[in-house]
Amino acid sequence: MAVWLADMWYSREQRLTEKSGAMKRLAENIKVLYIASDCMEPYVEIITVKESKRCQSLCSSDASEAEEPEYQLEVDDDLPVLTDQSHLLDDYHLEKLAAHMPARTYGYQWQLVYSTAIHGSSLKTLYRNMAEVDSPVLLVVKDMHKKVFGAFSSDPFRVSKYCYGTGETFLFSFNPDFQVYKWSGVNSYFVSGNWDSLQLGGGGSGFALWLDADLYRGSSFSSPTFHNAPLSTNEDFIVQDLEVWTVQN
Repeated sequence: MAVWLADMWYSREQRLTEKSGAMKRLAENIKVLYIASDCMEPYVEIITVKESKRCQSLCSSDASEAEEPEYQLEVDDDLPVLTDQSHLLDDYHLEKLAAHMPARTYGYQWQLVYSTAIHGSSLKTLYRNMAEVDSPVLLVVKDMHKKVFGAFSSDPFRVSKYCYGTGETFLFSFNPDFQVYKWSGVNSYFVSGNWDSLQLGGGGSGFALWLDADLYRGSSFSSPTFHNAPLSTNEDFIVQDLEVWTVQN
C-alpha cells in the first residue's frame, strides 16, 4: 500500500511538472494543504520554527511556557499605560485591575480626565470633563484611612434619570488585599448620577458606592448588584483623593 501511494504521488508530481512547469520539490518547512487541480500549483502554508513553537505554547503546559519566556513577556506588556501621573495607582494596582478589564480596552492608553488634586472637589466638574468622553472609565478613590478602592464603569459618568451601564462594570478594593466584585446578575443598577450625587450598585439598604456633590463624603454598602462587601474601611468615609481615567482611542 505504501509503495502504491508513493508511486501515485510521484506520477502526480511528474504530471504537474510537465503541465505547469512550476512544480518544485517542497522544502521541509512547507506543508501541502490541498491541490486544486492538475494544472495549478498546490496551495502551501509556510510553517516556520518560531510559529510552530508559538502555536504549541498556546495550548501547552507550564513546562512548555517556561521554554518560551519571551512570549509571556508580550502578555505582561499589555498592562494599562497611563498618559499622566497618578497619585493613587501604581504598577501593582494596574496589574491587578488589568486582569479584569474587558478585552476592548486592551492596547489603549489611559488618560486622566478628572482629579481632585488638579480640578478641585466638584461632581459638576467631573461631569463637565466627561461630556465628550465615549469610552469606559476607571474611578479610583483613596479615603482618609489610605484605603484605595473604586469602580470600572462600562460607560462614562453622566447625569441621567435612569441607571446605565453593562455587565462589564465591576467594583474593586485594595483593603489591603485586592478584591474584585463582578456583576451578580440580580439587577442592572450599575451606575446612576444626578447633580447631587453619583451612585454605583443598588437594590439593598444602600449603594455599593455613593459620592456626594462635593466629592468629599462617601459611603459604601453591600449591594445585590455586585454582592460586594463595603469597599472602604468604614461604611461612611471621607475622600482624600479621587481620580477618573478613560481609555484614549
